[in-house]
Amino acid sequence: MLYNSYVFILAFLPIVLIGYYTFNYFHYYKRATMWLCLASLFFYGFFNWSYLPIILLSIAINFTLSRLICPKKRVGGGIILSDFVRKVLMIIGLVCNFGALFYFKYYDFLVSNINSLFGTDFVFLNLLLPLGISFFTFQQVSYILDCYHGGVPFYSLSEYALFVTFFPQLIAGPIVLHNEMIPQFMDLQNRKFQADNFAKGLMAFGFGLAKKVLLADTFAKAVDVGFSDVEALGTVNALIVMLCYTFQIYFDFSGYCDMATGIGKFFNIDIPMNFNSPYRAKTITEFWGCWHMTLTRFFTTYVYIPLGGNRKGKLRTYFNVMIVFFVSGIWHGANWTFILWGIMHGAASVVTRIFKKQIAEWHPAFSWLCTFSFVNVAWIFFRADSISQAVTFLRQIYNLNIVPIMDGITDVFVLPEFRWLLEIIGKGGYDYLLWVGFIIFGLFACLQMKNTNERLDTFRAAGITAFVSGLLTAWAIISLSGVSVFLYWNF
Repeated sequence: MLYNSYVFILAFLPIVLIGYYTFNYFHYYKRATMWLCLASLFFYGFFNWSYLPIILLSIAINFTLSRLICPKKRVGGGIILSDFVRKVLMIIGLVCNFGALFYFKYYDFLVSNINSLFGTDFVFLNLLLPLGISFFTFQQVSYILDCYHGGVPFYSLSEYALFVTFFPQLIAGPIVLHNEMIPQFMDLQNRKFQADNFAKGLMAFGFGLAKKVLLADTFAKAVDVGFSDVEALGTVNALIVMLCYTFQIYFDFSGYCDMATGIGKFFNIDIPMNFNSPYRAKTITEFWGCWHMTLTRFFTTYVYIPLGGNRKGKLRTYFNVMIVFFVSGIWHGANWTFILWGIMHGAASVVTRIFKKQIAEWHPAFSWLCTFSFVNVAWIFFRADSISQAVTFLRQIYNLNIVPIMDGITDVFVLPEFRWLLEIIGKGGYDYLLWVGFIIFGLFACLQMKNTNERLDTFRAAGITAFVSGLLTAWAIISLSGVSVFLYWNF
């Protein structure tokens, strides 16, 4: 089920909220928790009901193992499991989680490469990738590891299941930790309807919906036109398409994060920040402190630090950084384009560390321009279907082949809401004015406008922000006819 759909906005969300607060009003707290769990599972299975057994089995296995792994916990017959047995169970948990992730997401990719290298003809499974498997797998891996190391309180099955399935963060993150979510679910004050939080939720959801529907989906159409025939782009068209994808993925992911934050506020739940104006970054290191922040946190906590972090010398630090970004690339998808994208960011992060002092002396505007330019180029590999397509795209830019701007690219910015302008300025000027305006506004919004989390800090229900968010929400809902899936739902 899509956030940006009528069925979600006008049916699912109101019904879930009414049921949840009704149960809590009569102090049926366990029933409220179960109601939210079942609603989240319905939300998850709405696309394809065959997804449900996978996530239910994953929850059952991880919850059972976590109960056994937690130190000094007695199991049947009063037996205390030894540290060795606990370690074995922890390893079994990791194997089960990563094994399932590999089976569904990477098996065919591995078989494809083996067949290419050795001339074999192993059969592809052609499995349908379960929605959000990378997110709920990492979330449960972190829980298993935290249980093994101790310090995890006793949680019931329903509390654990809600931690995994809570629908605002189930499909595309953030990758949350048990200690920042379950205590909020258990807090009885959060079970009461709070008008202030609900108003904040409306604001965040409205801004996120507008980013997705009005901006990201519009840029997406231009990107699809450009990547459908890369060899015909020429320099100017390639630059426009490159910028369009840079803004598409920004507003798509930012919009999702805003909407998830807003829905969380409806339930009085503070979902961890996952996106903090990353295009303002002046270095790649700063960029990754603001883009997909909880994924960066996961890799830092469970990969970078266990590898030694920066405690074993510079060369080992650079190696660890490269490993983290290599894994990050693989996490995003089973394609060499994602792996190369991860390696590019890893290399840029290493270079930033090596020349940290010199970069600090650069003018901030120049540092930003270098970072933003690199991110743009790297996104080409992230979006391309293959490395060869990405290379062809780059050649279109650097060959300085000047061809007219494609009508197919400019036409997508002619939104129905603006057609009345045709009578004033004419079709030609209208087309060019709109695509230029969209790109300029995209850059301005990324660099100068407050992000939603900043707006939440100063939000007043009767202020201009409330009026603008209401207007944007109404506009976005009216424009829902062309809904599309969020990009990060594919990962």
